[in-house]
Amino acid sequence: MPVDPELLEILVCPETRQPVTMAGDDVLAGLNERIRTRELRNRGGDAVGKPIEEGLLREDGKVLYIVDDSIPVMLIEESIEL
Repeated sequence: MPVDPELLEILVCPETRQPVTMAGDDVLAGLNERIRTRELRNRGGDAVGKPIEEGLLREDGKVLYIVDDSIPVMLIEESIEL
């Protein structure tokens, strides 16, 4: 289930306060390939273990916040640098 559009309108990156938008399939496919090969780590240094179905991309395109079961995980250490 996608993120509620009303919630998406008010969400911002907790680090820079930049707006976020839903990540495209191309971004998610690239990240999921890196998860499959066990190369992807979040900013806290932990390996990302399960495929990403949805994510929120920071406006500058440098950081992705995972959406887990329709809930955006807006923690800096859980975000992924692109």
